[in-house]
Amino acid sequence: MKQSTIKKAIGCSGIGLHSGKVVRLSLSPAPEDTGIVFHIHGENGCKVITPEPHAVIATGLATTLGLDGTSVATVEHLLAAIAGLQIDNIRIDIEGGEVPIMDGSAASFVFLLRDAGIAVQNRTRTVQRITKPIHFERDGKYISASPYAGLRIDYTIDFDHPLIGRQTMSVEVTPATFTREIAKARTFGFLREVEYLHKNGLALGGSLDNAIVLDEYGVLNEDGLRFDDEFVRHKILDFIGDMSMLGAPLQGHFEVFASGHALNNQFLRTIQEHADIYLETVEMDAFRPEAVPAREHAGQPVAA
Repeated sequence: MKQSTIKKAIGCSGIGLHSGKVVRLSLSPAPEDTGIVFHIHGENGCKVITPEPHAVIATGLATTLGLDGTSVATVEHLLAAIAGLQIDNIRIDIEGGEVPIMDGSAASFVFLLRDAGIAVQNRTRTVQRITKPIHFERDGKYISASPYAGLRIDYTIDFDHPLIGRQTMSVEVTPATFTREIAKARTFGFLREVEYLHKNGLALGGSLDNAIVLDEYGVLNEDGLRFDDEFVRHKILDFIGDMSMLGAPLQGHFEVFASGHALNNQFLRTIQEHADIYLETVEMDAFRPEAVPAREHAGQPVAA
């Protein structure tokens, strides 16, 4: 399997979740072995930030990357789209310090990337694969990972709300399943939290146009839900985006309970700092899975 990028530059503008102001995003092709690179444009020029676990400087409301006083917020939905479509090399230019929230999902970014077209490159794709089981738990929330040739996620959430409750979803992440089952799931929040944030000058761009908002009993959005279990699907979307910061795609079987951006990043830092125990670099040309049914199931367990 070879690396990929996009065929042409493409961009959009939209509201920033934090500032409530218009921000701009441009996506451009990048050479082989570039990886994902953010170019953040501001009053002091342009700073380049490469996503990696220790570049995450904030996880409140969204994942924020930062370097030398320059930051870019709400990166997880865009990164999820890039990872979900298995794009390896891309340049991301940002004006306004945030990735636009769009409709609160990754659907708009999938549309942009597909519109730009995906180009196969000449170099072999490499991945970081979990090599040894690990259970990472904080305050009853956890991420368990085990060796697996592919990306499989079993995710459970549990909210004390009549419309959410306990939801579980299992998915083998491929470009097809990501686009069909995950990308359209929107971020969500509770009305009491949204009102508090707005009063304190936070999440100024948050609205019914870019989030599912719930009161004590149900959804306030007139169009309702896109999926009955849209909440757990969005948590999987966030997880895919947050896991895409190791410099290469991460493979493994992940069982996740009630995680969020902070725990996701703590987990990534742990496996990165102990990469000699938990990770191995695998060239995808050497990856020869056994024959599997044609239902987008692309992975297989790997002996630890």
